Amino acid sequence: MTVHFIGAGPGAADLITLRGARILQSAPLVLYAGSLVPTDILQHCRADAEIIDTAGLNLDEQEAQYRRAHEAGWDVARLHSGDPAIYGATAEQMRRLERLGIPYEIVPGVSSFTAAAALIGSELTRPGVSQSIILTRVSGRASAVPALESIDELARHQASMCIFLSGPHLKQIIADLARHYPPETPVALVHRASWPDQRSHRSTLGRLLSEIKVMDWNLTSLLLVGAALAHTEGAESSLYAAHYTHIFRRGSSEDSTDA
Repeated sequence: MTVHFIGAGPGAADLITLRGARILQSAPLVLYAGSLVPTDILQHCRADAEIIDTAGLNLDEQEAQYRRAHEAGWDVARLHSGDPAIYGATAEQMRRLERLGIPYEIVPGVSSFTAAAALIGSELTRPGVSQSIILTRVSGRASAVPALESIDELARHQASMCIFLSGPHLKQIIADLARHYPPETPVALVHRASWPDQRSHRSTLGRLLSEIKVMDWNLTSLLLVGAALAHTEGAESSLYAAHYTHIFRRGSSEDSTDA
């Protein structure tokens, strides 16, 4: 018996991994976070699976389901949105499983921030522009963000930033970012990337708030910011340059010298 923490992906049913889908096809008990995981994902479950929405369960009640499955010898598929490693609330479940002597594994998934970048057609790292991506959020009722990880502190790096659950705090986030990024810095708001109702809005840091109604982006929205989002010409990576040599390919300049 094993509990499988599966990254369900950003929303679209076909963006779950093959491994995750295979486990769903065999697990007799499936727990999923119904507030974040769309029911379309459940099409991968076996026909007779017991499926429980954990949105209304506290941690003790979820532990009771793991105990029940352990006693019955059932594998459990535990679906979390995106990738379990990012704001997954999985660590506390794993610690309880360890105390109970119940084995578990983690199956990674596609994160909403990569789905958001795909939706707007942008790379988050570009040569000579930004080679770092900061994934963060602001403090909420469930958990606070450490002071050294505030938007204001992280924005000093001017790296690409992906700010989760940004909608309710958008005005303050923009104010914090504006202290460090130029007003022409590209930004994009993305709501539920890969879901049927996905939408996005591209703008600049200085113009964004004048172009949208903040209330329209209040829930499940991600804010991307950084110069790497710009659809402009720039330095190209050397990786595929004709002159660049690596262990799999010799650059053309060396080939011509040998000739």
